[in-house]
Amino acid sequence: MTSDVGKLPAGFGRLWTAQTVSSLGDGVSHAALPLIALTLTRDPMALAVVTAAGTLPWLLFGVLGGALVDRWDRRRTMWVVDAARAVLLAIPAAAAALDALSIPLLTAVAFLLGLGGLFFDTAATAYLPDLLGRDPALLERANSRLRGAQTAMSGFAGPPAGSALLGLGRAVPLVADAVSFLLSALLVRSLPAMPRPVPEVREPLLRQARAGASYVFRDRLLLGLALRPAVGNVAFLAVETVLALFAHDRLGIDTYGFGLLLTAEATGGLLGAGIASRLGRRLGTGTALTCTAAVEGLAILGLAAAPNPYVAGLALAVCGAGMGATMVLGPSLRQAIVPAHLMGRVASTSRMLAMCAAPIGAFLGGWLATTYDIRTPLYAAAVLLLAMTAVTASMTSNRRVEAALRAAAQADGPERRAGNEPKDFKAPKEAKEPAHESAPDVL
Repeated sequence: MTSDVGKLPAGFGRLWTAQTVSSLGDGVSHAALPLIALTLTRDPMALAVVTAAGTLPWLLFGVLGGALVDRWDRRRTMWVVDAARAVLLAIPAAAAALDALSIPLLTAVAFLLGLGGLFFDTAATAYLPDLLGRDPALLERANSRLRGAQTAMSGFAGPPAGSALLGLGRAVPLVADAVSFLLSALLVRSLPAMPRPVPEVREPLLRQARAGASYVFRDRLLLGLALRPAVGNVAFLAVETVLALFAHDRLGIDTYGFGLLLTAEATGGLLGAGIASRLGRRLGTGTALTCTAAVEGLAILGLAAAPNPYVAGLALAVCGAGMGATMVLGPSLRQAIVPAHLMGRVASTSRMLAMCAAPIGAFLGGWLATTYDIRTPLYAAAVLLLAMTAVTASMTSNRRVEAALRAAAQADGPERRAGNEPKDFKAPKEAKEPAHESAPDVL
């Protein structure tokens, strides 16, 4: 099912600006926090703890966070969280100015920033389809712009800015990130209010969280959309774990060249995000998702066999393009077909699966490189991605996608928009017709 491509509402411009500013701040802090920690200790384990602390909230509270977002007003959740993160960053900034920073403080700040990111990202994912009326074409356009801005700010502009600001003092990048959160909060606060989704039955939080996770696992299309980033994270983290060593030992790339290699991947990501909507219209969303998965696997295979840095850079750029397009098409489709009052739980369940898969991939990459050869993790990642492509191809086929969009459009009356489903509403069981019956953190 397609829709006429209309004009994005004015409110989207403010949401885009807020997320762009916030992504710039994220890029600043992601570069600065590890470097600040490095001024306090040379212990690799302590540095790893600071880095890992930011991902723990997704592993510990992912589905519960989605259930809470489904209870709360999404716009208010976003601006309150960003305002709280601005205040939070004032603490380590003051500690840096007073020369009182410590690894435990940085770890706690990283954890709380990650917790705020859980709530903000989930609420933003759930708010966007409300703002755009769940129009599939508008959602693809909007997610393409959001993804492109996020890649540009957090991948290109933010890290070098964070390193440069750190040269002015340890407190400076923290203050800059706090200002970005404050600006984002003010912009989000000005967005139009949307009807608050009301669950059909007021149930205990844990039961609602479990229902959201069950909704994903019992629907083949949503499960296929969730498996893509989960399996992808296993493969990509296996590659990322050994990429610097592979680039140095096998390709003869120095530190500066490695930065250019990563820039090639980010450039491909921007291109992929930009052409995602066109791919979806030309091939159909399901076929486009299958193609991008295959492209990622073949690109990693090309990286593993790369004889020189130029081929490796091209392979990473192609892989980044596939990832960029996937990160637009997958979330856009999910936002178009999931009922409003379940959106937070569905989004957070999918994101949690992806986050849980990342450590598995890192361990797998290190083990394969240690046991066999530095190229082995890359070949294994390529095989895993191509196998995942074959498994999920039927789960996210054009026929299944079209049926899900038709079912969502038929169910999307005034009551559905407000999240008022019938009281006997249950998650669907697998049916002969692969329709998405009215029954998930994005990136």
